[in-house]
Amino acid sequence: MIRKIININEEKCNGCGLCAQACHEGAIGMIDGKAKLLRDDYCDGLGDCLPACPTGAITFVEREAAAYDEAAVMENKKKQQQTAEKPLACGCPGSQSRQIRRDDAPSAPSRASAPDRSSDQFVPSQLRQWPVQIKLAPVNAPYFNDAHLLIAADCTAYAYGNFHQDYIRGKITLIGCPKLDEGDYSEKLTEIIKNNDIKSLTIVRMEVPCCGGIERAAVTALKNSGKFIPWQVVTISTDGRVLES
Repeated sequence: MIRKIININEEKCNGCGLCAQACHEGAIGMIDGKAKLLRDDYCDGLGDCLPACPTGAITFVEREAAAYDEAAVMENKKKQQQTAEKPLACGCPGSQSRQIRRDDAPSAPSRASAPDRSSDQFVPSQLRQWPVQIKLAPVNAPYFNDAHLLIAADCTAYAYGNFHQDYIRGKITLIGCPKLDEGDYSEKLTEIIKNNDIKSLTIVRMEVPCCGGIERAAVTALKNSGKFIPWQVVTISTDGRVLES
């Protein structure tokens, strides 16, 4: 049948996931960092997702499409509730972009949720956004505006004990491992730096040779972006020392 249904412009989509959250029918999912219409019969054509999209990537079109199937929608919702702690078939809900607000004075954790410690001192997280993986991060997100960007090899936070306070604090953090991840980060990082008002760039890598890949990708991205912003490279030793900065 010919009916009104949504259309998503992938080039305009910034991967924020707000449309997927606004869609009560579960017709929209996040796949490879982009919003997708998963099934025609899940879309009721009412367009609750349109005002949620910050880039205007969603419009109405009239085309051949399966009729809206409320029973199928309700069955899908039931399955999602039953498997709430498992990855969904429509994509990873954990990759949806979100900003994390940090208070200047962190509160202590409750003893009910905190693990046993030899000390009562609590070190708060300084992470300001989600996701943190380079491959999952959207190219455009509100938290990139006026951001001091940290691009770090994922092992650095484990090797250097004070990583949150010394490097993540006050920054937007992206991590990756050039040895384990397929592909080159430089193209995506170029788009992030080019399309957002990044104030500075800090690259933190391990001393091992393979970690040079993340440094090269970040430096290449900065050059290709055509922007001139302050940047530095910090190298962490495998025993947790800062070798150079």
